Amino acid sequence: MIGQIIFILVIAIISGYLISFVLLDGILQAPFADLFIAFCENVLQLDWYVARDAYSVLFQQNKSFWLAIGFIILLLIIFYIALSRFTRYFNQISDGIMMLSEDSEKEIHLPAELDFLEKQLNNVKAKLEKRAKDAQEAEQRKNDLVVYLAHDIKTPLTSIIGYLSLLDEAKDMPVEQREKYVTITLEKSYRLEQLINEFFEITRFNLQTIILEKNLIPLNYMLLQVADEFYPLLAPKGQKAVVQIDDEINIYADGDKLARVFNNILKNAVVYSNPNSTIEISARNENNQTFISFTNVGKTIPAEKLEMIFQKFYRLDSARSTQTGGAGLGLAISNEIIQAHGGTITATSSDHKTVFTVMIPTNS
Repeated sequence: MIGQIIFILVIAIISGYLISFVLLDGILQAPFADLFIAFCENVLQLDWYVARDAYSVLFQQNKSFWLAIGFIILLLIIFYIALSRFTRYFNQISDGIMMLSEDSEKEIHLPAELDFLEKQLNNVKAKLEKRAKDAQEAEQRKNDLVVYLAHDIKTPLTSIIGYLSLLDEAKDMPVEQREKYVTITLEKSYRLEQLINEFFEITRFNLQTIILEKNLIPLNYMLLQVADEFYPLLAPKGQKAVVQIDDEINIYADGDKLARVFNNILKNAVVYSNPNSTIEISARNENNQTFISFTNVGKTIPAEKLEMIFQKFYRLDSARSTQTGGAGLGLAISNEIIQAHGGTITATSSDHKTVFTVMIPTNS
């Protein structure tokens, strides 16, 4: 803009001097003088001598004045044209900014001179649209999940009421049958508790702020303990978890929250691994960073789903009910925890092998 203003000033100065040296002192001096004298004679009814003296006084003796007047008029005209152009630019920019909030797939178009701004506005618009779409999809998944959970709560609750009613009505029920009904009722109660915890988990995820309490943690021991705790889940399907770490690794992190991350990843690996398969857990240090990998053999995860598995309320297998699947928060919460540690969590899947890799700074 400053360059354009300087350009306008230079053009005005050049034009002013051209008017002076061409019209008043140059090749057009005589025609201009004759035209002025003829105007005075024919229109103002002055004689030739008076008209000549008027020309001399007005123009010959006041060249600087007329030069300044011409310069100012020309400058105002050029400035008005330039200002109109800038105003048009500002209006187009304003319209482009207004389009950022519109729910439209139309791209923002600006003049070629504002190509850089057009690209930035379209990038911002694309990001805002993606965020709005992601938020809408997350909200829809959340609503669907709440509906599923509410529906699933009815099932164990109905069973609990039914069996308790039978126990209340049949006072003389055989002991074996009574014990059977009590056992079933207790199992349904545990299931009901699990579903209610799912509801609380959803609320906590939306409201909580992750606060870390870091300590020096022996990673080898933690991973071995996590693997041992999963034995009851692994044994029925003939699965096993094997920890492979060559060197002793210590990291500075929040042990409780990190254990939750490893539990969530391992739980996911158990669910989606083939029967009689081995889940490999490994860790290594590299450039002051610790990498922990969980590798399982099972169904390959499509690339488009890999990009979404760390989103809240997303479940890899939408056909899975809450009876066997969680609320879709485990990996999302794990991602939040690892990010709070200044690390990352990623997943790759190919040839029936899926690898989850956690990276956290060793001395974060």
